[in-house]
Amino acid sequence: MIVLKSRREIALMREAGRLVAVALAEAAKLVQPGVTTREIDASIEATFEKAGAQPLFKGVPGKVPFPAVSCISVNEEVVHGIPGDRVLQPGDLVSIDTGCRLAGWCADSAWTYPVGPVDERRQRLLEIGRGVLELAIAECGRKQRWSEVATLMAQEVRRARFSVVEDFVGHGIGREMHEDPQVPNYLSGSLAKTDVTLEPGLVLAIEPMVNAGGKSTKTSRRDHWTVVTRDGEPSVHFEHTVAMTAEGPVVLTSAG
Repeated sequence: MIVLKSRREIALMREAGRLVAVALAEAAKLVQPGVTTREIDASIEATFEKAGAQPLFKGVPGKVPFPAVSCISVNEEVVHGIPGDRVLQPGDLVSIDTGCRLAGWCADSAWTYPVGPVDERRQRLLEIGRGVLELAIAECGRKQRWSEVATLMAQEVRRARFSVVEDFVGHGIGREMHEDPQVPNYLSGSLAKTDVTLEPGLVLAIEPMVNAGGKSTKTSRRDHWTVVTRDGEPSVHFEHTVAMTAEGPVVLTSAG
């Protein structure tokens, strides 16, 4: 069941969103050669702890509970990378995904950062991933249904000769991190039956994941969490929590 949020509730989610944005901004300062992904996760955890916020990711059930407050995925890792001893290298792509609950309301965001200069293909992948998220947010203010937005997102990725990840989708968010509806970043057959009206009060975590190579992914048998591209090509992940209002879409996970 989709639960629409009031203006007051969206304002409370905005406070959680600002905190997530601050945590990501502090983490981004650490994205440089020689830093471990564990150090980045510790920075995010400290930001949440100082504000009295609950990390959303730590302890999420699975074959093993997720052990960190953020997912940090490098290069061919698409999502759900576990922070640890991995040392960042020049030319890496680092996706940092995190979320928190503050005063009972959730926000969720992800961004992919280059470690120093990256090659032309990786730079293009970053630009397309970020651009597809920006396109989706803008079109939410112009289109009536999510399927129309998803179609444009997929077309943009195809034009760049990259691939949209289809194994993971965006989602509603509110008092819980994952709420109805699911919002794929592509037009699927099932979406025609479960399409969503973009009406005021709807709050979505919009999160395109774009692969440089094929769309197929697999989950690591080593840690049961880290998802990687099957062909070993790099991937990027961009996400904002976005509220639909009478005045248009509002990004809740921006720093401003």
